[in-house]
Amino acid sequence: MLEIRTAAKAVLGEDPVPKRGLGEAITALRRGEPVLIRDSEINVLALAAELLSDDNLQRLREISAAPARVVLTRRRAVALGLAPREELSGALTISVYDDLPAAVIRNLADPAASLGAEPPGFGPKPVAARGGALAAVTLAKLASLLPAALVLRIGKDELAALMRRGDLPGIESAVVFRRDAATAGLERVAEARVPLADAENARLIAFRPRDGGFEHLAILIGSPDAAAAVLVRLHSECFTGDLLASLRCDCGDQLRGSIATIAQAGGGVLLYLAQEGRGIGLINKLRAYRLQDAGFDTLDANEQLGFDADERVYLPAAEMLRQLGIGAVRLLTNNPDKVAALERYGIRVVERVPHVFPSNGHNERYLRTKAMRSGHYL
Repeated sequence: MLEIRTAAKAVLGEDPVPKRGLGEAITALRRGEPVLIRDSEINVLALAAELLSDDNLQRLREISAAPARVVLTRRRAVALGLAPREELSGALTISVYDDLPAAVIRNLADPAASLGAEPPGFGPKPVAARGGALAAVTLAKLASLLPAALVLRIGKDELAALMRRGDLPGIESAVVFRRDAATAGLERVAEARVPLADAENARLIAFRPRDGGFEHLAILIGSPDAAAAVLVRLHSECFTGDLLASLRCDCGDQLRGSIATIAQAGGGVLLYLAQEGRGIGLINKLRAYRLQDAGFDTLDANEQLGFDADERVYLPAAEMLRQLGIGAVRLLTNNPDKVAALERYGIRVVERVPHVFPSNGHNERYLRTKAMRSGHYL
């Protein structure tokens, strides 16, 4: 991720394309369609690896005869035995033979397939992904897909011809990196009174990214004094735990417990962040669950999928607090990363308030991993 963040900082200028370009590119990628990613260094045509089929692979090769390469995060390449473990940030590109079936390429992105340390059909040693190739992996993450893509490098003349055709969705790599760096601003778009079982005096306030991304919610409980340190909880959405009361995690307990705690304290704010599965999305979280059932712990399962152990960002949370007029908080958390992140983004954490719930027999390993590998105070 460090390499991706660095690339993002280098391109955070004025948007070179309309804001609608990102949503169109994400939608096309999720449909298994090719996306043109324009970059000052490397332009590419990209397909999501997990949606690769013989049909869309043939379409891609009809558009361009350029050699195909697979782009994987370094973590996924390490899991496949294609790269050493010394370096885990950024992404790698791997050349593939023209006659390699789509299923073999598709399985590169999927830990369910065991290809071994020397998968067949690959060319020279992997090289670091740059420009549009690096953006392709980031775009796949934004689309909540596995972080892998098939790309064809496009020259300037070919790029101009494809743009004149106008039938391919396109995006600038700068826009992709800007969104990944979470610098897209938030707008306060709607709010309403919503009495809750443990906090009848509550309001929901919705914040939407200006690029049309997923909305985040603030639950304002009581009438907190913004001039003082406000009791605040940052809660990443968890469909299985929050809604279905899954016993695999402690998220549901934390959500309901924090609402009750804030109400009992006289008021505060719970920020409900659209970052399912530590930022990898619900479907990928279910994939991670299968890997956990096979013996991997929470962090290793995410990394087997090609993600970082935790993909969440907390800049949106800091921005929401600022728009609510809150500059200092008493943070209801066991996660030291949340404390550090809010401080880094200009929100003063006056106190960390413990927020611990007993295990239930199904989540003991999950909680142990959080404590031993992520440093949570449990």
